[in-house]
Amino acid sequence: MMMSWQLWFARADCIVAPLPWQSTQDTLSPGRVAQAFAGIIAAIGTPAQSPKPRGKSPGRNKGHSQIPRTRYPTVKKRVSKPKKSEKSAQRSETVEA
Repeated sequence: MMMSWQLWFARADCIVAPLPWQSTQDTLSPGRVAQAFAGIIAAIGTPAQSPKPRGKSPGRNKGHSQIPRTRYPTVKKRVSKPKKSEKSAQRSETVEA
């Protein structure tokens, strides 16, 4: 809702620059105003300050080594037992064969 009001108010400030396949219009549609809205924002500017350069981080001090991380043994998943219904199906197959 807010965007449609912004486009409606910005309609008078838009510079009409249709794309080659678009026809010219006397009253701009919200879509055409949205295409030109980036130019309006660039002309107005932003209230935010530009980012300040901070430089490089100092990093680790010379002569100080990093403590190696603790190693843990790998956990292996055990082989799961077949379900009872699968066992009975296998037994009946071996009996029949």
